[in-house]
Amino acid sequence: MYCQQITEFGKPLEGRSYETPEPTGTEVLLKVSACGVCHSDLHLWEGYFDLGEGVKLDLKDRGMTLPFTMGHEVVGEVIALGPEAEGASIGDKRIVFPWIGCRDCAICRTGDELLCQAPQTVGTRYNGGYADMVIAPHPKYLVPFDGIPAELACTYACSGLTAYSALKKVSHLTADDTLVIIGAGGVGLSAVHFAPSVVDCKIVVADIDEAKRQEALKSGADAAIDNSDPAGLQELMEITGGGAAAAIDFVGAPPTAQFGLNGLRRGGTLIVVGLYGSSIPLSLPTLPLMMRTITGSYVGTLEEMKELMALVQNGKVAPIPYTVRPLEEAHDCLMDLKAGKTVGRYVLQP
Repeated sequence: MYCQQITEFGKPLEGRSYETPEPTGTEVLLKVSACGVCHSDLHLWEGYFDLGEGVKLDLKDRGMTLPFTMGHEVVGEVIALGPEAEGASIGDKRIVFPWIGCRDCAICRTGDELLCQAPQTVGTRYNGGYADMVIAPHPKYLVPFDGIPAELACTYACSGLTAYSALKKVSHLTADDTLVIIGAGGVGLSAVHFAPSVVDCKIVVADIDEAKRQEALKSGADAAIDNSDPAGLQELMEITGGGAAAAIDFVGAPPTAQFGLNGLRRGGTLIVVGLYGSSIPLSLPTLPLMMRTITGSYVGTLEEMKELMALVQNGKVAPIPYTVRPLEEAHDCLMDLKAGKTVGRYVLQP
């Protein structure tokens, strides 16, 4: 098998070849058809997450060993089965649900594997889809995508699922409410596309990039704001009549989180999804005085993945734009993503 691997944090990915893995137990071996490139891959490649105030979450201290193959938005065709892998057949074309836990603890048994204290995530904890083959630990994590191009289907494993799960947390909003979606990259743009199927409210998109704002408007947003403009917050207040009911920050940087928090009405909710990093000052009295809530949202469950794909396959969700590039250009994709050069999603193809 061929893969593009991190061999040294912060250095160019390296193409390497290995023996084809043999699936054991319940494992399933898939030939990779497509793999999305996610912004969180940049943090894995750098080797840390910026927690703010000079503090870093070092992935070496979290047990990540090199060389490592990233890629958690994976679609492939089943080519081999372990002796206990029931529920899959050779030739099946499936999305690999990546947000897998230990599969044994009480949390995993309830279906909330993304909350597991010992996750086994494809592409972040064990080798993923920046390769021409990948192992899934069990057939239950293989999700059908009939009728959807593989290059688009792979994006739903993270970009789509993350957006969908975050939107479900504000599904109570009504037609009189406004939701602000901050960041119109791959995940934020997915949220714009999914929003009409999940929430019944007005959608305002905030992004510093004019091309991304225009793409958001074409995708159905009611308005788009440049949140880097000093007048952007006032513009949001005028559009919403005093503040948004909720904001979802798909960037997770200090300026975007502050914009989202400051743009809320009384009783509003800020959901932080993006992992850009650092921290913001927080006035504690304003939380009870303004009755605001700050919460995090991280990807989604296997059940939510199935709900999402049902919406997609029933034609309820318009596709996001994506650009297909060869697997050998994985590092170039990361650098272009870091520079903010793409609208939508980069997808690697072996």
